[in-house]
Amino acid sequence: MLIAANTALLDGAGDSYHVSGLAWRTAHGAPDSAVTDYEHEVFSPCAAAALYRHQALIELDGFDEDFFCYMEDVDLGFRLRLAGYRCLYVPRSVVHHVGSGTSGGQDSAFSMYHGHRNLVWVYVKDMPGLLFWIFLPLHLLLNLASIFWFALIRGRRRVILRAKYDALRGLPKMWRKRRNIQKLRIVSIQDIWQQLDARLNISKLGRK
Repeated sequence: MLIAANTALLDGAGDSYHVSGLAWRTAHGAPDSAVTDYEHEVFSPCAAAALYRHQALIELDGFDEDFFCYMEDVDLGFRLRLAGYRCLYVPRSVVHHVGSGTSGGQDSAFSMYHGHRNLVWVYVKDMPGLLFWIFLPLHLLLNLASIFWFALIRGRRRVILRAKYDALRGLPKMWRKRRNIQKLRIVSIQDIWQQLDARLNISKLGRK
């Protein structure tokens, strides 16, 4: 995907998922030349430029309507991967993307609320088995750091606290969904581990 307002820059080349639960569009803002020109596997697609197998969507009930927007494509991509499907980055397919065209931008209250609420739900629903428990402290730290940053540094206390509060309220429902999702998992924990980003320094990485 290229940024519509400046097609020399990448909007993203697939989505990456960190072990903490943070997701971002790979190479967002980088020059178009920064990515490879051959097909390769990525963690999941951004739904702004994705083709899904019809049978796969039927099998997994498509997008989770509780998410409404933001991170819903990461959730679907994660569930597809658990069910044994792969995601391929195809550089010959090019999309000019107008990011956050209807949501007020990434810094809007709308985007922040849904993004930070749904970040929790993806991790709870999809992170499998042992990986869930190993990286749960890191996931909690990520959420605490987000609250600190947006509430105390950015002055967005109300929206970030509401996002995390509603994430917690939704945990019983998401945990029930987790049981069904993990029952359908056919890939190994090692397979999932190999597709996750485990770098410690994620401060300069783009965000979903």
